[in-house]
Amino acid sequence: MRILHTESSTGWGGQEIRILREAEGMRARGHHLVFAIVRGGTLAQKAREKGFPVYELDWGKWNICRALWILGKIFRLHNIEVVNTHSSKDAWLGGIAARLFGKKVVRTRHLSTSIRAGMNSFFLYKLLADFVATTSSCIIPIIQKQALQKNILCVPTGVDPEALKIRPEQVAAFRKALLKPGQEFLIGSVCVVRSWKGIGDLMQAAQLVKQKNPKIHWVVVGGGYIHHFAHKIEELGIQDVFTFVGHLEDPYPAIAALDLFLLLSTASEGISQASLQAAFLERPLITSSVGGLPEVCIDGKTGKVVPPYSPEQVADAVLHLISHPEERRKMGACAKELVQSKFLFTETLDKMEQVYHSVL
Repeated sequence: MRILHTESSTGWGGQEIRILREAEGMRARGHHLVFAIVRGGTLAQKAREKGFPVYELDWGKWNICRALWILGKIFRLHNIEVVNTHSSKDAWLGGIAARLFGKKVVRTRHLSTSIRAGMNSFFLYKLLADFVATTSSCIIPIIQKQALQKNILCVPTGVDPEALKIRPEQVAAFRKALLKPGQEFLIGSVCVVRSWKGIGDLMQAAQLVKQKNPKIHWVVVGGGYIHHFAHKIEELGIQDVFTFVGHLEDPYPAIAALDLFLLLSTASEGISQASLQAAFLERPLITSSVGGLPEVCIDGKTGKVVPPYSPEQVADAVLHLISHPEERRKMGACAKELVQSKFLFTETLDKMEQVYHSVL
């Protein structure tokens, strides 16, 4: 198959990583992949580094005609059969171009937030999409109801076990760099630091836990808007127990070094790639109840689920699991079993091939 991915997001997070990883996997299976990315988007650079044909477009409303002309040129040059759209602007233009040139369209919905009701959803998820792939099952009923779309399938971003082979010395080095004298436990999150990732709740929970157990160090791994939160470290008095590490090209040793993995998102979360990776590495989970997070963090089995905006409950969950090592061990083992049974990357590729074949 010959597939064009379109993306109007400039960022580099779970969505963009999923697109690139899927493209690499499909290419390894013999398919031809091309990218049409917003000008200056990080995904354009990353895809080009991986050897994919990449075209950079201006998706703004003042460039509609030119964007449609370029997309038509890409269709002809690469004999594209299917267009996979990912964000709002490229879903409109990519979908319209595909319809004009007789190409099939798959719309991948990465977020779990509600879609705008009315004609907007009907156009984006029905008229301009032959099939919708979601990364979390919780959004499916909304799309079915608002867009009247029956061709829809949940395709989570699975874990590649080969990418998660970590040397013990890497884990030991990460822990040694962060744990201060007297500290025994390392817990935290791996995410792009954004307003809806629950970083503020994480910091407040750290303040509450410090008063009862000073042996715990908290860490956030990932780039983003760290400066929006860093000043709160001293305000909360947690400078000795809380660290922002920033972006790591290889975050897996950091995940494996954690005694507990937390993700306290307040909105927009599908099935988090980081939580799946932590689960595969047998890390017990504490997540909010938002979006697709409870599909991996199964309360009482693979971790503990807390409501969003509840630092007190986060603190209670942390203190409980830290004081019950056997429960942590069992949750970690169950988490890995869950990933191995439902969330491997080979299944992601199998399902996406199924989706592409179904529209052709």
